[in-house]
Amino acid sequence: MPGFFFSHNNMTELDGKEDCKLAEGKAHKKKQKAFGADLKSYLKCMVPHIEPGIKTSNSRNVMLSAEEVIQWSHSLEKLLASQSGQGVFREFLKSEFSEENIEFWLACEDYKKTKSAHLHGKAERIYEEFVQSDAIKQLNIDYQMREATAKKAQDPTHTSFDEAQKTVYILMERDSYPRFLKSKSYLSLLNQLQTNPSK
Repeated sequence: MPGFFFSHNNMTELDGKEDCKLAEGKAHKKKQKAFGADLKSYLKCMVPHIEPGIKTSNSRNVMLSAEEVIQWSHSLEKLLASQSGQGVFREFLKSEFSEENIEFWLACEDYKKTKSAHLHGKAERIYEEFVQSDAIKQLNIDYQMREATAKKAQDPTHTSFDEAQKTVYILMERDSYPRFLKSKSYLSLLNQLQTNPSK
């Protein structure tokens, strides 16, 4: 019976093909792992408090739970009351190119807590950033609202931006918020927390 002889070159070619298959298999597994890692880091960016050990302003450890994320769907008020909720909603609004709404709303919340001596400076900054007609992050409010807010900002009180803030809140509540609840980012986050509850 004749023997099979392979030249040294053919043997290395065969070894090379086997190595390629092994390398492809490893690369595929690496891709799957990398995708999982990418998703995990994406969610960490979206929700800063998803990892244990991050301190909140009141110095206690907070982990995001499915219950909290479900609470967000009850009202925009509940969503904005959560620091994590604000972060996820802001990312969603960025994807819709309307993050100025939440940024203005948060700036107004901060403004209300400002000491009287600092009101003028903050009012000017908020007006220039969000309200004036050529503002970098111009709000979608009508001319009358813009004019009324401009007048109030010139002689600022703690309520100078209340009307504009209320208008922006209603806009988010009726427009962006319902879309957020149907969005891939919200539903996949909720699904992940329900599938892998924190221990």
